[in-house]
Amino acid sequence: MEIQLTAKQLKVTPALREYVQQKMGKAQKYFDHIVWGQAFLFVEKRLHKAEMIVHAPGQTFRALATAADLYSAIDLASDKVDAQLKKHKERLKTRHKGKSTEVLAEPPAPEASSLSVVRQLVEPITPQRAAQELEASGSRFLAFLDRDSDQIQVIYRRDDESFGVIQPVRKTRR
Repeated sequence: MEIQLTAKQLKVTPALREYVQQKMGKAQKYFDHIVWGQAFLFVEKRLHKAEMIVHAPGQTFRALATAADLYSAIDLASDKVDAQLKKHKERLKTRHKGKSTEVLAEPPAPEASSLSVVRQLVEPITPQRAAQELEASGSRFLAFLDRDSDQIQVIYRRDDESFGVIQPVRKTRR
């Protein structure tokens, strides 16, 4: 990883440069494909500040830390960047796990050929007579014309072996 070090109002010593490279090099343990890093070191009044920016493909991580001495500020900024990288890596892991389980759990899409059309003659009968005919036929449902209301209704067999009736109602417009 290429590291660019910039300092403002202080001199960069070889020991300081080596320390920054060592701290920013820790980011490589989270991602192998980090493009480059930047470190900005500066002094404002009596505070030492360190800003670290790590550029990875599609993502940039930035941390700013302030401390009484420069090495502490570098440590804090490095720890903040490492925490961001760790959190991002965990997000990527859980995102990939979620996708693989979703693909396995997803039911296959129904094909157009699985749709069947049932044409049935409807005759005016009572719901009790429709239940008797449904019982005799052994099917799951039966459409019939209700003798009293002159409406088409559907009687069906529930899972508990009782019967239910569907009475279509038109939605009123407002």
